[in-house]
Amino acid sequence: MKKLSIALTLLAVVGLQNWAMASEIAPIVEKTSCEKAVYPKASLMNEESGTVLLSILVTADGNVLESKVEQSSGSKTLDKAAVKIYSSCKFKPGAKDGKPQQAWAKLEHVWSLS
Repeated sequence: MKKLSIALTLLAVVGLQNWAMASEIAPIVEKTSCEKAVYPKASLMNEESGTVLLSILVTADGNVLESKVEQSSGSKTLDKAAVKIYSSCKFKPGAKDGKPQQAWAKLEHVWSLS
């Protein structure tokens, strides 16, 4: 009975490893590589704040190919500033089956006056 239990456990572990290898990993931003977030002066004067949801297309070598606003903060100025920040970043590229590949990263940037 012990031999059967060990064999089933090994099969389960091997199955999990194969499942993990087939999964996709999203790109991860290397925050220290990004341009410093500076609150736009016009937005400060107008007391604008909000959260920008971005989609960033990252190449297999970790560079930004495209950026787009998925959900606006309500301020075009803040949205543009967020796109500028994350377009300057370097990313750990996404991967599929353990191989780097071009993929979209979903990011959120919060602009807060407090």
